[in-house]
Amino acid sequence: MTTELASTGNTISTPGYSRTRIIVAGLIGNMLEWYDFSIYGFFAVQIGATFFHSSDPVSQSLSAFGIFAMGFLTRPLGSVIFGHIGDKHGRTSALTISIVGMAATTLGMGLLPGYATIGVAAPVLLTILRMLQGVAVGGEAAIAGVFMIEQAPRGRRALSGAIGGVGNGLGLQVGSLIVLALAGSMSPEELADWGWRLPFLLSIVVGIGGFWVRRALRDMPERTVESTGTPIVELFRHHLPLLLRIGALACFMAIGFQAAFIYVASWLQTVDGIAPVHAFKINSTSMLLITPVSLFFGWLADLWGRKGLLLVGAGIGVLGSVPFFMLMQNDSFTMIYLGQLGFVLAIGIQFGVMQALMVETTPLDIRCTALAVGNNIAWSVFGGLTPLVATWLIYRTTDERSPAYLIVGAAAITLTALLFTRDPFKREIGRPVPAPTK
Repeated sequence: MTTELASTGNTISTPGYSRTRIIVAGLIGNMLEWYDFSIYGFFAVQIGATFFHSSDPVSQSLSAFGIFAMGFLTRPLGSVIFGHIGDKHGRTSALTISIVGMAATTLGMGLLPGYATIGVAAPVLLTILRMLQGVAVGGEAAIAGVFMIEQAPRGRRALSGAIGGVGNGLGLQVGSLIVLALAGSMSPEELADWGWRLPFLLSIVVGIGGFWVRRALRDMPERTVESTGTPIVELFRHHLPLLLRIGALACFMAIGFQAAFIYVASWLQTVDGIAPVHAFKINSTSMLLITPVSLFFGWLADLWGRKGLLLVGAGIGVLGSVPFFMLMQNDSFTMIYLGQLGFVLAIGIQFGVMQALMVETTPLDIRCTALAVGNNIAWSVFGGLTPLVATWLIYRTTDERSPAYLIVGAAAITLTALLFTRDPFKREIGRPVPAPTK
């Protein structure tokens, strides 16, 4: 079997490495990553009640989201580790190790006894598992994106990056649909007692499948650069402005996504008083729409370029976030859906196009490390703290639209970074090296 890997129209002999296998390998880790993180966000209320000794729901939610943030704060360490592996030893090696770590830690959270059983050890162990999970996912999305885009056929880099990002949407969709099914079939008491654990236990199925697919690609030819330098050292010594720009470009995706699609499930329940089953249904519908939106704009970006589309998406975030939250602060489901659709458009553009722009503007020898660390600056420092900060802002200011202001600020940062970023979408990037002729 021969797979087209180079944009010159030439083919590289890669026996057994079909395009389908490459796509599955690229997106399955993203699927597991976002499945894991989304189900934690969806069940924050139930997790807070299980692992923390408090009768105050606000305190429990703050505690649960605090541990949620810890998983993001350890992602930079993972980005350094897996970025180094990806740059020095190949993308598939990094991705294979990563998916094992993700699956094991998520399974552990599903099996962990609560506060009523083991006392203070419960939140301590939960924190440790979240931190280890953060390390495991530290380089997943960025390195999977590099892998997919470097393997892309001619003129399909943005679309290939968007296809890899479909794993994000699939994970979120599967997670939200499972949550919806559980919320609709269980009583609130059953859900809080043991039902929330089921999605965590199911993650092992995706983990095993992902390990098998990625391990089968371990001998696949890849582009790496022979260098005696350490990628993370080279990044900070010679490419610090690039690192900061990558973090700024990812800022809107990180904060906007966490606020508008993860935290909003709890926000709808506490602010609008919507029952969990309806809140999850609204959220699930929005998640389903992100995938076709991101794919469409990834396809469009291969024709029109990246920068203009991304500027439009960031502009919608700046101008529309407050009105979108005003629509969602409503008793009408129609208005709530309209508010969510605004975020689907704005953030869907970013998911469909941004990965290609980042890969195309990053040097080959530090590509995995730069993108993993840069993206995790945004997702860890900003995105990971978003649910916690949003909950705290509403509590302190009594302004229920506070999450919208966070999104506006994030979109403005990304828009500014885009103005200082070139758009080399027609330029060639590093490609996999052909396997030696046997």
